[in-house]
Amino acid sequence: MSDLMDKIQNGRQYRNFTDIEIRAKQDDEAEESFRVKGYATTYNEPYVLCSFDDCEIREQVDANAFNECDMSDVIMQYDHNGRVFARISNNTLALTSDDHGLLIDADLGGTEIGRQLYEEIKGGYTSKMSFGFTVDDDAVEEFTEDNKRVYLRTITKIGKLYDVSAVSLPANDGTEISARSFVDGVIAKIESERIQKEAEEKRNNDIAELRNRISELKAEVQTNGN
Repeated sequence: MSDLMDKIQNGRQYRNFTDIEIRAKQDDEAEESFRVKGYATTYNEPYVLCSFDDCEIREQVDANAFNECDMSDVIMQYDHNGRVFARISNNTLALTSDDHGLLIDADLGGTEIGRQLYEEIKGGYTSKMSFGFTVDDDAVEEFTEDNKRVYLRTITKIGKLYDVSAVSLPANDGTEISARSFVDGVIAKIESERIQKEAEEKRNNDIAELRNRISELKAEVQTNGN
């Protein structure tokens, strides 16, 4: 389960989502443009957090999850650390919640390293996006699908959005896992149910064995009595 515990710091969670891409130059922009865009997250599209044995844990982001989110000064980084390439406070980063998800639009032309990152994205060397956030509220649904127990977590309220990042190596093609408290809670529940089931089976076996032994003793008594 170690891959589930990557990238969690100070209560923040991180996810990788859809591709980041070069934004087409607008008519009012200079010929040299260093703008990129991409979705930090999409809405109501479940993705798999993890799968093991006969259980699968999925997650999705509700379309209203960002309604009360603190996005006062979100920054754009690379792999969630190091230098800042763009930020809301100096108008080099814009965030827009549309019908599909949370769209980022960043101008990377302000610094030399930003322009280098633009070239990496343009060349396809860096192609994924991620975002760092905290969850204030969620809802969990449990159901069975294809003989597998499925937990679907819907993030209904994101408390704070810290950063959006271009990332080099996503944990998988869809999402990077770090929902430690949620995943641990589900796993703990499954483990508790397993222990309880094993204890109940042992108790039933002990009772059955005791009944068999009583029957044997009764048989012995009857034999000796005759």
